[in-house]
Amino acid sequence: MGKFRKRPIVINAEQFFPEIEPWPEGVLGGWHDDEHWTAWIETLEGSMEVSDSDWIITGVKGEKYPCKPDIFEATYEPC
Repeated sequence: MGKFRKRPIVINAEQFFPEIEPWPEGVLGGWHDDEHWTAWIETLEGSMEVSDSDWIITGVKGEKYPCKPDIFEATYEPC
């Protein structure tokens, strides 16, 4: 098995805070219970849930997908 590293590309990302509008492009619908907000986004793999503080990433081909804050922090850095 070989080892691989992600290519150093620049992405666009916006963090989702449901109480702040407008929501990031692509975030649809939404509801909340006593504890948190939930919305969804259409991705190349189908609908995915977006929770409060998730990052909405625009991929290299314009596709959108959510990323949990801890994964985003471990994977990306500001540029």
